[in-house]
Amino acid sequence: MKIGIADTTFARVNMGRIAIDEIRKHASVAIERYTVPGIKDLPVACKKLIDERHCNLVMALGMPGGMEKDKWCAHEASQGLIQVQILTNTHIIEVFVHEDEAKDAKELAWLAEQRTREHAVNAVRLLLHPKELEKLAGTGQRQGFPDAGPARE
Repeated sequence: MKIGIADTTFARVNMGRIAIDEIRKHASVAIERYTVPGIKDLPVACKKLIDERHCNLVMALGMPGGMEKDKWCAHEASQGLIQVQILTNTHIIEVFVHEDEAKDAKELAWLAEQRTREHAVNAVRLLLHPKELEKLAGTGQRQGFPDAGPARE
C-alpha cells in the first residue's frame, strides 16, 4: 500500500512533513510526496501520484490565504480534487487550513499541525482499517478544533 502526499509551497506550515510523520506513527506504508506551488496545482499533483506513482490514497494539503479570491481558488481546487477522485476511483483526503481560521500565526501553525495529523490518521484508517471509521459515524468528529459530538445521545 502507498499513500501520496501532495502539498504546496504557498502554505505557511510544512504540512507534508507533518502528514508523513503522523502516517509513519500509525502504519508501515510507502509514502510518495509531490510538492507544487499552490492549491490550484493540487488536483494534477494528486492525479500524477495516483496514475504515475501508483498511490492507493492521497492527502491534498493546502493553506489558502484569507482574502476572498483565495476562497475562490480553494473552491476551484476542491472541485478539481473531487473530479480526480471520480476519474481515478481513489480517495483524496483534502486538508485545507484557511488563514482566516486563526487569530494569529501561532494559532494558524497549531491548527495546521492538528488538522494535518488528525487527517493523516483518517487516511490510514480509510486505507487500512475502514471499520474504525465506521465506528465513528455520527459522532461529530472535527479535525483541528474540538469535536462537535453527536446531535443526540
